[in-house]
Amino acid sequence: MSSPLRVIDLRRLDYEAALAVQERVLEEKTREPGDDCLILVEHPHVITTGRREAGAHILDAGDVPVRATSRGGDVTYHGPGQLVAYPIVDLKSRQRRAVHHYLHRLEQVIIDLLSCFGLEGARRPPFTGVWIGDRKICAIGIAVRRGVTYHGAAVNVAPDLDYFHRIVPCGLDWAQVTSMERETGKSIGMEEVKSLLARSFCEGFGYDGIVGDGEGADPATGADGARRGPAATSETSRR
Repeated sequence: MSSPLRVIDLRRLDYEAALAVQERVLEEKTREPGDDCLILVEHPHVITTGRREAGAHILDAGDVPVRATSRGGDVTYHGPGQLVAYPIVDLKSRQRRAVHHYLHRLEQVIIDLLSCFGLEGARRPPFTGVWIGDRKICAIGIAVRRGVTYHGAAVNVAPDLDYFHRIVPCGLDWAQVTSMERETGKSIGMEEVKSLLARSFCEGFGYDGIVGDGEGADPATGADGARRGPAATSETSRR
């Protein structure tokens, strides 16, 4: 029998503070069984690096702080207008036990989200993430601790794309970076994207509904936290 998906909306929060929430939820999850969790957040400007050496791919950070992380992959940028999703998911369950299978499904969740806005996202093996042509619209970098995932996906809804010029995004000097607003030519509301992403994740991973959390309103259900149906290896993997 499937279980519900717990969604925490941190709204806009510093990277370190959001990481502390991730670590707490991860510790709870690895200590005893509980619902899988999807943390949603926008970060103030920050550049993060993965476990791979990426110093050469930071061109000019300027006043943007740089933070080393435990995720897989290279360098990326987070900032206002970008929706970051941190799934805390038990890979020991039968449906999600392989890291590559989990990544494939996570990419599909983003592809399905983009389709809601008339955008045709695609994979581009061997690189992770979601692309529109040769333009990357979503970076993905995860880590796994005791069979539970953390870190996750960064979807460019409407960030200032000039900030990506300070780095070589994901270490790919040939790739461009784009956003949902640039591709559609329309203004896109972050709250709508949050709601649709939560629903897409719920459906894509087969949860039987969504429950909110006291740390923030559930973007798919509202502040009451009422449950709705889904319709309403290696320790790291690279970006």
